[in-house]
Amino acid sequence: MEKELRKIKAVLFDMDGTLIDTETYFRKAWPEAAARFGYHMTDEQALKLRSLGQPYQPQYLRSLFGEDYPSAEVKAVRKEIMEEYLKDGLRAKPGAEECLRRLKEGGVILAVATSSDLERTTRYLGKVGLLGYFDRLISAVQVERGKPSPDVYEFACRELSLKPEECAAVEDAPNGVESAYRAGLRVIMVPDQDQPDPETRGRLYACIDSLAELTEDLLK
Repeated sequence: MEKELRKIKAVLFDMDGTLIDTETYFRKAWPEAAARFGYHMTDEQALKLRSLGQPYQPQYLRSLFGEDYPSAEVKAVRKEIMEEYLKDGLRAKPGAEECLRRLKEGGVILAVATSSDLERTTRYLGKVGLLGYFDRLISAVQVERGKPSPDVYEFACRELSLKPEECAAVEDAPNGVESAYRAGLRVIMVPDQDQPDPETRGRLYACIDSLAELTEDLLK
């Protein structure tokens, strides 16, 4: 009970699908990239790639398509396709700026804990006008294992000099939820492409429809 009542000092946000509307394009870009190499990726398979980091992403893809699957080459093409998609279509998620402004004014430390590299994270958040709200940007490339491993959230807590129970994580997809939950953070989910299954829902402190619903009450 004491842990539950302790005020949250920091909120760590996933980026893709949580702060910016990119997962719709990832969902298209992965199958398109795979098709250029002669592989058929289903929509369901593409969805499971959300927030899936190293070394899990290539392992998953090779489990689907075999050991000869050119994971690095397909990913490079996927990045090119994404850049084309997002030239004119990069937008913040509904309620994102309002939420960040409110938390910042309330003295909450704000950080990003993302599977994306720091260059893309900085560039994308800058494009949608959210970069200035964050005290720290943390990328899974800074740790050995990406999401769903807890590494990136454990690292983020150390970087912020905070205990996991003093932090909340905001995620949109199961791999990110699993990562934050295993690290010991309070997890709030804003589902993006689909709703959480029972296992994922069981890891959540709260599930909300948009970032506009992330209020101080959820952090008490």
